[in-house]
Amino acid sequence: MITEPEEVDIPNPIITETVNHDSFNDLLKAYVSPTGNVDYNGFKSNWGKLRNYIKLLGEQTPTDAWSQEEKLAYWMNAYNAMTIDLILRHYPLESIKDIKNPWDQRFWKLEDSWYNLNQIEHNILRKMGDARIHFGINCASFSCPPLLNEAFTAASVDDQLDKLARNFINDSSRNTITTERVEVSKIFSWFAKDFKTEGSLIDYLNKYATTPISPSAKVRYKTYDWTLNK
Repeated sequence: MITEPEEVDIPNPIITETVNHDSFNDLLKAYVSPTGNVDYNGFKSNWGKLRNYIKLLGEQTPTDAWSQEEKLAYWMNAYNAMTIDLILRHYPLESIKDIKNPWDQRFWKLEDSWYNLNQIEHNILRKMGDARIHFGINCASFSCPPLLNEAFTAASVDDQLDKLARNFINDSSRNTITTERVEVSKIFSWFAKDFKTEGSLIDYLNKYATTPISPSAKVRYKTYDWTLNK
């Protein structure tokens, strides 16, 4: 007698983590408020844990075998951890711009290479083709999209970036949006190319804005506030 084989449910592929970001997550939960204000004194009291996390990142950098999600989580966490470390190396200060050439400082060794923040942002993250990274990486300044108070993970990074994009674009303290006129962060001007890969800037903003923007709306850019995000 021939019997039909039983149907077996095949689960959806699970995105695995190549690097454990838990220690950075603990620090962010402890020293970053839900609105993105950073307790740098708190971070300084636990600076060793932050540096150990960066050392952990240095043990293995992403390879071509890593998923897009793993790479995004790794490099955005690296950027944010290194930015906090950079501030702590010069703390107290009023602005990241009080540091000479802050984004060119090559303090961090990952595997056999020394990295700076410009290299990670422009040569790695921007080349991944996801403009939402600009809402995920933090320049330690008020006008920057607020620092997320949790680490990025491969399993959650897509949802995390969508949430950050929506929150930032609709944040009236950083962007003013009406149907016929928008005044937005200079991030949208500095990285205009990244936001226009599938249309205009207004097309991009309309993906997340709660107020629909007319295609003919006037666009202006706000003055950028480099005050430390504490």
